[in-house]
Amino acid sequence: MIEESSKSGKSLVEKRQLFMEMRAQNFDVIRLSTYRTACKLRFVQKRCNLHLVDVWNMIEAFRDNGLNTLEHQAEISVSRLETILSSIYYQLNKRLPTTHQINVEQSIGLLLNFMVATYDSEGRGKLTVFAMKSMLATMCGGKIVDKLRYIFSQISDSSGTMLFPKFDHFLREVLKLPTAVFEGPSFGYTEHSVRTCFPQQKKIQLNTFLDVLTADPPPQCLVWLPLMHRLAHVENVFHPVECSYCHSESMMGFRYRCQQCHGYQLCQSCFWRGHANGPHSNQHQMKEHSSWKSPAKKLSHAISRSLGCVPIGEPPQPTFPEVSERPPDLAPTTLLRPVSNMNVLMASAAHTPADSSVLESPSRLDEEHRLIARYAARLAAEASNSTQCPPTDLGFSFDANKQQRQLIAELENKNREILQEIQRLRLEHEQASQPTPEKAQQNPTLLAELRLLRHRKDELERRMSALQESRRELMVQLEGLMRLLKDEEQKQSAQSGSPHSSPSHSASCSMPMPIRSTSAGSTPTHTPQDCLAGVGGDVLDAFSQGVPRNLRNDLLVAADSITNTMSSLVKELHSVDDRLEEEEENLRNGRDKAVTE
Repeated sequence: MIEESSKSGKSLVEKRQLFMEMRAQNFDVIRLSTYRTACKLRFVQKRCNLHLVDVWNMIEAFRDNGLNTLEHQAEISVSRLETILSSIYYQLNKRLPTTHQINVEQSIGLLLNFMVATYDSEGRGKLTVFAMKSMLATMCGGKIVDKLRYIFSQISDSSGTMLFPKFDHFLREVLKLPTAVFEGPSFGYTEHSVRTCFPQQKKIQLNTFLDVLTADPPPQCLVWLPLMHRLAHVENVFHPVECSYCHSESMMGFRYRCQQCHGYQLCQSCFWRGHANGPHSNQHQMKEHSSWKSPAKKLSHAISRSLGCVPIGEPPQPTFPEVSERPPDLAPTTLLRPVSNMNVLMASAAHTPADSSVLESPSRLDEEHRLIARYAARLAAEASNSTQCPPTDLGFSFDANKQQRQLIAELENKNREILQEIQRLRLEHEQASQPTPEKAQQNPTLLAELRLLRHRKDELERRMSALQESRRELMVQLEGLMRLLKDEEQKQSAQSGSPHSSPSHSASCSMPMPIRSTSAGSTPTHTPQDCLAGVGGDVLDAFSQGVPRNLRNDLLVAADSITNTMSSLVKELHSVDDRLEEEEENLRNGRDKAVTE
């Protein structure tokens, strides 16, 4: 008893695991029921790894498990459903790389419990074949057009016309999905759901069916279905735009632009939750963007449209042949792709009497024998069609093949010629780029002049360093003389007997006037402090206290002369550097010309 109760408790926890995880995502804060339903079903799809199974692989799994031989109202047990799901996921792991393998047991458990909770609410332990097909075909990955074509093949007759009772049955089953994620009040099944999809049409063909269910907007009861596919497409779309409410620098997923407030854009999280600020209101019309285009790209696209280079409007949806797609036994090969000759042959093979007798037989033959019978019937149909081709068509196809072979031969010859030319140019370039002794010994005059200039530069640098050393020694001697003069003045002031006098009071209070140097006419005007920049404070104090005129002038002239000499030396050094660079440039140009010649 204890073991049975623990097993039942564990089973209950597993059944509710997916719903508890979905509640933890807090999807209920989304105020629009359409987005809320699409987000919940997208979460279920990804959590169960159904988005990795393409619709064509799903149809192949139906065929491999013999579901095409069963009637829609036939029931299968939960154990057989688990076997079917196991085959789907194990085949998926074979297609996936080893680094992206999924947990098969967990995926089977989550999807099985979700399907049982959705379609076996009474606990009978059985599901109908049509309910299972509708749910898996709707929730798997792939294009929505391919899913709707498969669904149409299940609800149409042999002439390719939709049967309204079967479409009503499909709506009844597929609308249980929103109900399973607690969105039944918004998208639950009603008796008038069929007429809301096709209010006036009496005879519905495949293209009409696709146009209605993929229209913008789609029927109200199925509006969440195309939105779920758009969510899958924009999950990784990046928009380098700032949200006007949360001020995030970029956004992922959908982007919403207000049609009334200029430049007001919201990320999908803020829009879904009804956030608004400033002059914007939730009543304003918003435009949904699923991609980002730079302003330059928008401008070029607008110019191209105005010039007629780009067709206006969306590309037309492909038109499919209005033939019966009901028997999906050779899926995915028997479901017709957009019109081509091979597809017509495959369709005719699918409807041959021999094939129908094999597929619709209730006996459980070996799967390999049934495949052999199907392919044999298809090959027989192709052979019969090929024998009916007129001779003119055969001749035309032969001529076309001959022209194609000639064109291929011409292109191959041109390709060989181009490769030979490329090889020749490469060899010439390599020969020209290799240096030779003759080229290296060219222009001896330039090389000699370059060596002289470098020698002259070294001499000037040595001379400049010697002058700087002389200037430093002169400044040291000048500092010593200023100290002697200051000591002599202090002794004289002490002997005169005036205790209140000081060197600063005995000298004139006015500063010396600027002295113009006579050593060079181009030298700017200097004050004593400018000429003695860098010497000690004693020198400056001595000159500010009125030193005898002749000694001060001689020292200033000497310092000014040294400064002018150094400036002229620096100018000469710079001119030598310029000439040296010019000669090096000429030498390089001469070498380049020699190489090119």
